[in-house]
Amino acid sequence: MSRQGNRGTEGKKMNSELFTLTYGALVTQLCKDYENDEEVNKQLDKMGYNMGVRLIEDFLARSSVGRCHDFRETADVIAKVAFKMYLGITPSVTNWSPAGDEFSLILESNPLVDFVELPDNHNGLIYSNLLCGVLRGALEMVQMAVDVKFAQDTLRGDNVTEIRMKFIKRIEENIPVGDE
Repeated sequence: MSRQGNRGTEGKKMNSELFTLTYGALVTQLCKDYENDEEVNKQLDKMGYNMGVRLIEDFLARSSVGRCHDFRETADVIAKVAFKMYLGITPSVTNWSPAGDEFSLILESNPLVDFVELPDNHNGLIYSNLLCGVLRGALEMVQMAVDVKFAQDTLRGDNVTEIRMKFIKRIEENIPVGDE
């Protein structure tokens, strides 16, 4: 009986490790397919964007989160609900700009970089850039244009991983004439 109690935890850990290793294989293949790190970074962002566009529907259905009223609320939902739901971590929301249109997500641990060391010949690679694309794509689907980029990364020797998010504008829905 005691083994059954551990199965849920073991299963999640195994799924997490499988995801991490699969993501590593994807990044490795992109590094082989493209000439430079900048192109790999663009591809990771593009893939993440396409995932985010689709993932937002699943997130909204599973989380029962309503529409956020401002960027601060959006930041809290991203950190406390979305990251927890999909990556099993809860980053802290810090470093708000005075205008309240920019903040940082601080990840004490990044599950995508478990078992990873960047080779010396890939100094420009932003290994977890997929996350930036996911965030950008998901928020665009809920009418928020944002700029998302890595400011710090533990793979580059920083103490934490920091994702910087900047609100650009609210996207107006284009309703075709007659469909109002």
